Amino acid sequence: QVQVVESGGGLVQPGGSLRLSCAASGSIFSIDAMGWYRQAPGKQRELVAVIASGGWRNFADSVKGRFTISRDNAKNTVYLQMNSLKPEDTAVYYCNVRIQVASASGVYDYWGQGTQVTVSS
Repeated sequence: QVQVVESGGGLVQPGGSLRLSCAASGSIFSIDAMGWYRQAPGKQRELVAVIASGGWRNFADSVKGRFTISRDNAKNTVYLQMNSLKPEDTAVYYCNVRIQVASASGVYDYWGQGTQVTVSS
């Protein structure tokens, strides 16, 4: 069994900052990419940021220069630092972790339950 648990969402004023955390635990052999997606009401889920096991990063154009992503491999944890938040960043943020549960298994996507981020004055 693998668990993916997010934390750190909440209500923040425009221009403020939040840091999201996501920890994977359980039967894990190795972790490939770790990333964050978001889904606003009435919209499709979209990629926000991703970090590969070797450190390569990719960001949505809408968050470049404002968000950073990092990971702690010893803790199987990924972080999303969100600065200069805007109302349009309001969404449910989901953590995605690509995990290999055994040496002979494939790599599968695991998702967190989602955490609400609301940017409003």
